[in-house]
Amino acid sequence: MVMTCDLEVDVNGEEIFLVSKDILSSFSGRLRKLFDKPSLPASSQSLKVILHNLPGSAEGFELMTRFCYSNGRIHIAPSNVCLLHCVAEYMEMTKDASPNLIKITEKCLEEIPFWTWLEIMNSLKQCQGFLPAAIASGNFDKILDSLAVRITTASDNSPTSSSPESSAFRFSFDTRSTISTKSSSQRTWWFDDLALLDPDMIQKVISNLIFRKIDNVMISRFLFHYLKSGVCSAPSKKRKATEIVIDLLYSLDRNCISCKGLFGILRVSLSLRLIKSCQSRLESMIGTQIDQATLDSLLIPAPIGMESHYDVSLVLRFLNSFLATGVQPSSIRMKRVGSLIDSYLVEVAPDSSLEPSKFISLITILPDAARDSHDAVYQAVDLYLEVHTQLSEEEKMNICCAIDYDKLSSESCKHLARNPKFPSRTAVEALTFQQSKLKSLLQNTDSFRSILNPPPNESKCKEKDQLNDSEQIVLYANKLDLTLENEKLKAELQGMQWRVMELEKICRKMQTRMAKVMKNKTPSPSGSRSLPRLCS
Repeated sequence: MVMTCDLEVDVNGEEIFLVSKDILSSFSGRLRKLFDKPSLPASSQSLKVILHNLPGSAEGFELMTRFCYSNGRIHIAPSNVCLLHCVAEYMEMTKDASPNLIKITEKCLEEIPFWTWLEIMNSLKQCQGFLPAAIASGNFDKILDSLAVRITTASDNSPTSSSPESSAFRFSFDTRSTISTKSSSQRTWWFDDLALLDPDMIQKVISNLIFRKIDNVMISRFLFHYLKSGVCSAPSKKRKATEIVIDLLYSLDRNCISCKGLFGILRVSLSLRLIKSCQSRLESMIGTQIDQATLDSLLIPAPIGMESHYDVSLVLRFLNSFLATGVQPSSIRMKRVGSLIDSYLVEVAPDSSLEPSKFISLITILPDAARDSHDAVYQAVDLYLEVHTQLSEEEKMNICCAIDYDKLSSESCKHLARNPKFPSRTAVEALTFQQSKLKSLLQNTDSFRSILNPPPNESKCKEKDQLNDSEQIVLYANKLDLTLENEKLKAELQGMQWRVMELEKICRKMQTRMAKVMKNKTPSPSGSRSLPRLCS
């Protein structure tokens, strides 16, 4: 057969090859059909053929021509068999004559279940260049199945056939990941090898592992590791990888995903402009685990163009996602979130650009059961009013109404009474709630006295007088001209605080006396009484 380069082949518009028409057409049914057309003019001049969507582009065509020119004597291995098979199908190399590239590659592909880890990885890397064709051929799924089996059934030690590329990667690149081959569980020996794959390939590989119900904790750890690996350094590639990782994480069990890792992705994504649906999924995952967050995690800078320092709207979306999970208000998780948001309130309150409506929403979005005390809320409101001096009285009152005065300590109420930044009416409300506490305290005091049966003395009468006096204070305060009588109201509040402290002293004395009496008497189960909260 005379070897003449009489055929010009344009492969996918990327590269042009000069080859022998007779040699290639003797193996390729696609070319043979083209040249056998009667309409094709017979000429000694070179012919030109344009191939579109050839698997593997120039690499695939070169491998195919080497097979044709050597009459099938080329090395076929796991690293090139998938490509050769896809090219053979594209070029319709189905002639019964020997050698037949399709038959040869099919026989080699039957050995996929017996490939080493290195051979599996090399095959996956090459499939990245022609992934649609590899999937269509059915061979890609077989490789994924083999990979999943290796991951699930491998021994504790990393395979001895680990790829040299991955070894060099581990040596030369510090990912600062908590998952390292030396310090973490040996179950993650495959992390660095898979981290070298492209995002599209990762999506296929991990989806297969999820379908096979592989440990979700291990999968989530790999996905976080993948984004840290540095493989996706280009902005466009990094964005695509981040979106794919978020979608994969969203399909996992939420309890298997690190909240800290999600915040890490969030901070990276701020500059990537992810698609809206992907960003919403990320926020939703964080929101369901907001009780595991730290204050530093929540202090996320506001988007460019906003005057405020922190992205309060984002935190509010987190809280809405958390509440949408149906967590019971009395749960420990809810208490944790309440404490976290109180700390966040104190941090963001001094922001002069923080709108009153958002500040109020941060306080009121959680149910009452999330907070046992409103002292931190009072502290945040105090800081907010100190910075936002231009607020109207109505705006101040709206903010102060978010405080539950019944959950303020005596010390906070005392501070509020002397605080000129607060509207005078708030002092009256605080006084009213303190009055209610006094009533409860005196009632409990009377109960102690009736149990102990002490001799009558003047103290009980004085306590009743104090109660009557305190009631008069509330009635009087409600009638005050709050502008002119503010100083008088403060004085009354100070007197009220003094009475609270005196009654607490009485309570402590009576508690001691109660303990002595009970020590000498055998308590009856039916007659036992619990001590009042303020006396405990």
